[in-house]
Amino acid sequence: MRTERKPTRLDRVFARLDREPERPAHIDVPRMSRHRVVLFGATLAFYLAIVWAVVITSWLVRLDWRVMFFRPYEQWSELHAFVDYYVVLGQRGPTAVMVAAWLGWRSWRQHTLRPMLALGVSLLLLNVTVGAAKYGMGRLGPHYATEIGSNEMWLGGDIFPSGHTANAVVTWGILAYLASTPRARRWLSAVSAVTSLGVGLATVYLGTHWLSDVLLGWAAGLLILLALPWFEPLIARAEDRIFALRDRWRARQGRKTATARPVGTPVVLGPLGDHDSTPGPEPVGAGRSGGRPPAYLAPGPHTTRAERTPVTPAGSRRPHPERHPRGSTPAGRP
Repeated sequence: MRTERKPTRLDRVFARLDREPERPAHIDVPRMSRHRVVLFGATLAFYLAIVWAVVITSWLVRLDWRVMFFRPYEQWSELHAFVDYYVVLGQRGPTAVMVAAWLGWRSWRQHTLRPMLALGVSLLLLNVTVGAAKYGMGRLGPHYATEIGSNEMWLGGDIFPSGHTANAVVTWGILAYLASTPRARRWLSAVSAVTSLGVGLATVYLGTHWLSDVLLGWAAGLLILLALPWFEPLIARAEDRIFALRDRWRARQGRKTATARPVGTPVVLGPLGDHDSTPGPEPVGAGRSGGRPPAYLAPGPHTTRAERTPVTPAGSRRPHPERHPRGSTPAGRP
């Protein structure tokens, strides 16, 4: 008996994506324009300048110590509870879940995997670049400082640049990067800038980062957003590869369904109850027990049972033409 395969959740997702196989025309992909290249170069120069100012223990390091001794969390203690919750907007786990939920819905509505792939590429770049800088420079935070006025570099820390700040710039800035209209891009850019600025200042307020850590975190996150257009061809190829794998998988599933047993095919049970979809002639003597030898038919044409002459078995009670009833005299034999 043939049964239809129940579609899985993955089948329903790809069916939704197949409703509009092409990307909507009003969604443009950002390109690496000359203006963006200039911004990228300026941000990279600012990044290197912050690192150099900290390495040589310049006025920026002295400003870090002044802010640390000011202890903002004691000066404005009534804000402490609010800042504790607000700084979560820069943590990688919660923000990635929230932004991925929104971009997943965007992918569902726009029938493209580009938003999710762009988020994945940006988070990968964030982990690689910021993580390498953190462990490469090894700066200690304000709570673990060892010498007043020191830059606290190469002492095994992981505080420079600020991961909270860079993560806030990237995860909230990717919404502006993937905006569908210029107006939405402007509004989302302003919201992401205010959010990341607040997250960076919140870490300084709580005393978990130096001010220079936050400045470098802003620059690190902005560099990733400005460099994303260089990865757009890679994102497009990855999307095409995923859909190609999907098409091959669905074609293989279609072939399996096409070769399934058709409706109404007779089923023959074998000697052990096995099902066979193609019934064949049973060999003579098959299935007999007791080790009896198989019976062989004589060669030649054979008639069916209906065409054979009826044979009266021995000992039958039917009247025989050569028999005489009792009491009568049989005729003499010649």
